[in-house]
Amino acid sequence: MTRSRRRRGRGRIAALTAILTAVPALWLAAPAAQADPTPHTPAAHHSADTGPAVRHDTSPTLRSMAAHAHHGHHGKKQQDDDPGETRLPHPPASHIPDPVVQSSPGGPSAPSTGTNFEGIGAGNYSITGVPPDPNAAVGSSQIVETVNTAYAVYSKSGATVLAPTDTSTLWSGFGGSCQSTNDGDAVVRWDTLASRWVVTQFANVSSTSGPYYECVAVSSSPDATGSYYRYSFQYANFPDYPKLSVWPDAYYITYNMFTASGSFLNAEACALNRSAMLTGASATQQCFTTSSSYGGLLGADLDGSTTPPSGEPELMVGLGTTSTTLAYWKFHVDWTTTSNSTFTGPSTLTVASYTTACGNSGTCIPQSGTSQQLDSLSDRLMFRLAYRNFGDHESLVVNDAVTAGSSVGVRWYELRMSGGNPTVYQQGTYAPDSTYRWMGSIAEDKVGNIALGYSQSSSSVHPSIRYTGRLAGDTLGTMTQGEVTATTGGGSQTSYSRWGDYTSMSVDPTDDCTFWYTNEYIPANGNFNWHTRLASFTLPNCGSTASNDFSIGVSPASSSVDAGSSATTTVSTAVTSGSAQSVSLSASGLPSGATASFNPTSVTAGGSSTLTVATSSSTPAGTYNITVTGTGASATHTATYTLTVTSGSGGGGITSGGFETGSLSGWTSAGTTSVVSSGAHSGTYAARVGSTSPTNGDSSIAQTFTAPSGTSTLGFYYNVTCPDTLTYDWAAATLKDNTTGTTTTVLAKTCVSSSGWIQKTASVTAGHSYTLTLISHDDNYTGDATYTRYDDVTLS
Repeated sequence: MTRSRRRRGRGRIAALTAILTAVPALWLAAPAAQADPTPHTPAAHHSADTGPAVRHDTSPTLRSMAAHAHHGHHGKKQQDDDPGETRLPHPPASHIPDPVVQSSPGGPSAPSTGTNFEGIGAGNYSITGVPPDPNAAVGSSQIVETVNTAYAVYSKSGATVLAPTDTSTLWSGFGGSCQSTNDGDAVVRWDTLASRWVVTQFANVSSTSGPYYECVAVSSSPDATGSYYRYSFQYANFPDYPKLSVWPDAYYITYNMFTASGSFLNAEACALNRSAMLTGASATQQCFTTSSSYGGLLGADLDGSTTPPSGEPELMVGLGTTSTTLAYWKFHVDWTTTSNSTFTGPSTLTVASYTTACGNSGTCIPQSGTSQQLDSLSDRLMFRLAYRNFGDHESLVVNDAVTAGSSVGVRWYELRMSGGNPTVYQQGTYAPDSTYRWMGSIAEDKVGNIALGYSQSSSSVHPSIRYTGRLAGDTLGTMTQGEVTATTGGGSQTSYSRWGDYTSMSVDPTDDCTFWYTNEYIPANGNFNWHTRLASFTLPNCGSTASNDFSIGVSPASSSVDAGSSATTTVSTAVTSGSAQSVSLSASGLPSGATASFNPTSVTAGGSSTLTVATSSSTPAGTYNITVTGTGASATHTATYTLTVTSGSGGGGITSGGFETGSLSGWTSAGTTSVVSSGAHSGTYAARVGSTSPTNGDSSIAQTFTAPSGTSTLGFYYNVTCPDTLTYDWAAATLKDNTTGTTTTVLAKTCVSSSGWIQKTASVTAGHSYTLTLISHDDNYTGDATYTRYDDVTLS
């Protein structure tokens, strides 16, 4: 549940004080907050919320606390308005239609439905507001569901283990606001590495001055009805829309932060000390904030038992500031030396053009039998950012609601890690007909099949629960499975726009194949009569394991090449079960004018081959994800090779944008510059502007070029090492349009000790002449030399 809109106006809130003290949560009781008009710098900052939990203890068993708890049988509060959700920062509308819409359904095969049963709702819990915030997690033998203010435990057959109970029951006897309020926005996750439950909800949100709290409970065993290690973390500003994710080094929670008067501030990301919380020890959190240009971040949430590579930071993703981008951050937490913790970003990830659903209001979803429209919540990515390590590649999936012709569809992405950064492996907008689809959640099973669940509604259909999917080897960007209706709604919400706020797609850890989807529906027209449903299903081929099997990988995983040149990578295979088999190799996803060859063209599992990708002078500049497929008698597997092509001629485009000639050919140098063969963003080489020894003043490389026909975006990556402060040292970049005489600052002066590779982009006009200047400034002070590496300068 998003509460940002109920926090505008101290007078309004004061007038509701009596109501607020009488009920556990006010879900839709006051007008929307207004965005903070004060500009903020784009840098990430340490948050003052960093620090220890203000309370922690070990609880009695939940089943004993629940026996004496409220079960939602309190009076229904009256709602007097529904002003709609104030939109978080989001990109402007695209000027072109969505280019990746799937306009026809998959099929005829469809997911195989298993268990399908009623969750928390009006039939078993007294409903006091909207939206319900339905989400669930699946453990070794139980399922835990949370809605806005309630919690229930079920068996996997649908039997009730613990009846719906106020979520604050988890904090009975704990003291403070976690015990005395039941404010909602609850999230539950299963920590698959530790076989524990993690439940969160916020507290004291009705206060006009704070402090506010996030209440966190970690089970002491796999039994969700047993005892919990309980914590309360404090926040100076209102921490709205908390979203929990599990990572080996921490439990991460993201928030949208508001002032007490209701002004949007920024997104905040906090790392909670997972190892301490798993033992019930005292625990701290480390928090960082973004600028006010971003909200609705999601952290990578681990599925499966294979951990990410050692030391890999937590990836966080949100909508970008343009209609062709997502933004991402990397959160590295150091619990021993906290000053070494970093939150780097935002970096830009280019995606297919999109327009967030429902225009400026975000509310346009029609329902049958009423003129009341529903909120799409399209100003943010939808829970979860599901991560899985397949061994030969790391994959993340996420979704949001976008405009699809005259209706709304679900834009979904599969991102894969390459060189430590996410790249778009595939993307699509699922909108097979004019029905509106939104409020999605997405996940992958252990073989790479993808399942997508969502709400569905139209002027002739009540809101219903549906899901679809695709198999790992299917055509990229397409949901190839038929659409399944888990529950057909019998009614519409007649007075309020708020719907869902989030849903959840989880994967059963016992087989890593069975998906469980949780969402809301309404059985008859009304407002406080919502129900939730939990449905399980599988996609073909997940449960079967080939007796003979193999894996495939590429090294290096990425390269950069000038158009007209070639790049090579080694394709390796290994036997993972049974006996070795012959594996034939192929490549797809090549850019135009490029060819791929393997030497040899097939190998016996355990052997390797050399892949050569030869580009031509006509190959367009850009970054391409090439799929390398190994086909054996019993199985087929893929790996991704990322190739960045830069223009090879100075007459039209960038010359040596990847610096793979090992020189600065095509560039004009000033000050101290070089090409280095270590730490490149991709390929072998990168340019280094400045030096590891102190230098005096600006060093730079510059190139004048003409933007070729069909190009609209210039991009490059930078990695600054600046141990000084911005007053004295910095990295910067400018782009001068020589045709119009205007200059754009592509990279404003920045100074951080170690930024990692970050992409910057700027718009260009085909046919115009430009001069790009990449700068590093050092004040020649001993002991804090500043230098900047640049790589992969492209036009696309």
